[in-house]
Amino acid sequence: MRYKLYRPLKCQIFYCIFSLWNLAFGQIRYSIPEEQQLGAFIGNVAVDLGLDVKQLSARNLRIVHGPSTQYVDINLDSGILFVKEIIDREKICGPSSSCVLFLDVFLENPLKLYQFAVDIFDINDNEPSFPNRQLHLEISELSTPGTRFTLESAHDLDVGTNSVQNYELLPNDYFILDVQTRSGEGKLPVLVLQNALDRETESSHSLTLIAKDGGVPVKSGTVQITILVKDTNDNAPVFPQSVYRVSLLENVTTGTQVILLNASDSDDGSNGEITYSLSSYCSAKAREKFAVNPKTGEIRVKGNLDYEENKAFEINIQAADGGPDAMSGHCDVLVNIIDVNDNPPEVKLTSLLSTISEDAPVGTVVALFSAADKDSGRNGQIQCQISNKLPFRLDSSLKNYYGILVQHSLDREIISMYDIAITCMDAGNPSLTSEKTIRVEVLDINDNAPQLTQSLHTANIMENNVIGASIFSVAAFDPDIGVNARLKYLILRTEVHNAAVSNYVSINPETGVIFAQQSFDYEQLKNFQIQAQIMDSGTPPLASNVSVDVFILDQNDNVPVIVQPLAEFGSTAVDTISRFAEPGYLVAKVSATDADAGQNARLSYSIFQATQHGLFTISPNSGEIWTIRRIASKDASKQRLVILVKDHGIPSFSATVTITLSVVGGDTERLSSVSGSSDVPESTPDLSISLVIAFGVISCTLLVILIILAVKVYRDRNALSNQHCSLGFCCRFDTRHSVNEIQKTSRNLRIPPNYVEVFGGDPLSQSFRYDSCSTLHSTRRDYKTANTCRSYTDKNFVQNESLGKESTKVVNSEYNSQSVNNEIERYERSNGKSNRPVLEIWRYFQRD
Repeated sequence: MRYKLYRPLKCQIFYCIFSLWNLAFGQIRYSIPEEQQLGAFIGNVAVDLGLDVKQLSARNLRIVHGPSTQYVDINLDSGILFVKEIIDREKICGPSSSCVLFLDVFLENPLKLYQFAVDIFDINDNEPSFPNRQLHLEISELSTPGTRFTLESAHDLDVGTNSVQNYELLPNDYFILDVQTRSGEGKLPVLVLQNALDRETESSHSLTLIAKDGGVPVKSGTVQITILVKDTNDNAPVFPQSVYRVSLLENVTTGTQVILLNASDSDDGSNGEITYSLSSYCSAKAREKFAVNPKTGEIRVKGNLDYEENKAFEINIQAADGGPDAMSGHCDVLVNIIDVNDNPPEVKLTSLLSTISEDAPVGTVVALFSAADKDSGRNGQIQCQISNKLPFRLDSSLKNYYGILVQHSLDREIISMYDIAITCMDAGNPSLTSEKTIRVEVLDINDNAPQLTQSLHTANIMENNVIGASIFSVAAFDPDIGVNARLKYLILRTEVHNAAVSNYVSINPETGVIFAQQSFDYEQLKNFQIQAQIMDSGTPPLASNVSVDVFILDQNDNVPVIVQPLAEFGSTAVDTISRFAEPGYLVAKVSATDADAGQNARLSYSIFQATQHGLFTISPNSGEIWTIRRIASKDASKQRLVILVKDHGIPSFSATVTITLSVVGGDTERLSSVSGSSDVPESTPDLSISLVIAFGVISCTLLVILIILAVKVYRDRNALSNQHCSLGFCCRFDTRHSVNEIQKTSRNLRIPPNYVEVFGGDPLSQSFRYDSCSTLHSTRRDYKTANTCRSYTDKNFVQNESLGKESTKVVNSEYNSQSVNNEIERYERSNGKSNRPVLEIWRYFQRD
């Protein structure tokens, strides 16, 4: 410790020992005279605290001052406590003999509080002064020696030995000075008459009163006393006591009686009439708070009293008589103010963190505040608290200071802002309470990954969709805020059917909407799975994954395909039925398939066309064809059934197959009877062989003719149509029907809701008719010589492109003779239906 040498060495040694004792008990005390120049050295805080000077800035050393002016400060570079503002002890502490500046010094990390006390020593910078420069006294000549006259005291703003210590009266022949010691350390000058006065000899006297202080150097003040000598009213009013002591509560109302004074005067008449007043010695504060009744001497409260402002008042009362030569007496009324609990605690924030990160560790200081009460005793004892439901605690280990620290971990997603209510109450009765609320905002960190309602979603999309159509929207949210909650969507790299998933779908990185990258076909791909990832933009980023099962919904985009019966001639199937079939006889079974699914693949069967209505029926579910009744003799020997196969999609697609049924049994009996009554020549088998040979020769011949006709097709068409065969019957080609329609079906092509004829893959049908002239009549015997023309009509000409070549078949031929029909069928069975060049010529002529 360092002290300025304004005191003797022994005094400094005493203060050093006293300061070291205070340091040991948590308080460091310095002393300094008042009126020091700016920057004057007070002490070295770093040395006295045992700290390195570098720690002062690193630990953010700061001084917390009260509401008064900041008179001292600390140099953080050197640790020196110095004078910042001129210190006037009289301004700070007034007449108090002790003047101390209390400082609270904080060090952070770790938090530490030190209390400093700076004793302000008084210097003799004020001289004594009297209330008035001139003092007039009237003294009766009847006054006897020894009569005492109290004079007004001098005032000195300094304290202790620097205040007024003595009075001196310049020598004169009539008066001497008697200095009385008042309550405390005050001195009261009393003028004592030493010799009797003679107004006729000397009517007035002029005296000089000097007031001296005890400072070095000594300072003094003077007052001129003028004494007028009278020869009346020779008794002054006298109080029973020179000093009165009264106690008052600070909350007394105005007008309350303080004391009733009663001075007496031995004189009679007007010389004994006393008038009370506040003397000029009475302070201005006392004049503001109290008033005296001039007649009764009753002192009453005039203004509001405040213990925290003034704890005591000294009221000097003057009692003057009413004589021509008025005389006066004085007394002091000391009023002691009693404290009442009329001040609630004052809460003052020293530091506050308005924001705190949600990952702040336990023990982090959120706020630091002080609590003080102007009252004294129990009325000034304070206890503070905060709500127990908050994740904070109150640290009251620092004297008169409280710290709010983090007690539990914070979570902004649960509570993003706290209003901490501080409640401080004193120990008075009744207790007074003060509340202060501070708001602390919790800052967000990226501690939450994007959240999904579920980890697996299901999305449906109709096949044949438009490229770029929206399939599904991945919904996610992040409890964080700001950039930590900004989400990005992406699809993880996976494969679907050995192809990258990016070939199938894409995702909007901002909205999470999944789009189709191609048009899906249910018949090729029924479902696949997408792995999507949602990532926030925090640091470091957090992510969550979600799976989306995409199901392709079937659309009715495929026509039924008939797989049974296998058509022998284009889209026509040929079969036989006995003329003697009973009702309910199973004639045939039609089976079809549909590449679609569900209702789109559920098929129903019906008879679209029939040669003989009411003869056959079909099961709508199984496709089985049954007879309804017996076949009558009037019924045609060739029954043509067009079977319609229809799915249940919207729109509905259908396909047809034509079944030609040959009724057998009746003609066979007729031929048998004929053969029984006539002898068939043994050369009949030879005729069959000749017929086969003839057809082979004709096929080769017609193949050559086909090449020739390719050059002269239009020119020679009529000539070729009139040529005859060399087999005993002639063929006449007649173009009677043009191309009716060409239908080509595809599984990926929408077909209008009408039926199409289907065979194999992509059928191309064409109708034409041809006539055949034959010499055959009703028996094989007449075959060679018959010259009957038969008419053949082909209603379906099919070109099978799936086999890579053109193939034509003549189907559904109608004959006038069953025998010729049987011979042609036998010929085809033996030759494998290979006589196609002939049919090519027929097809060529039919195109026009």
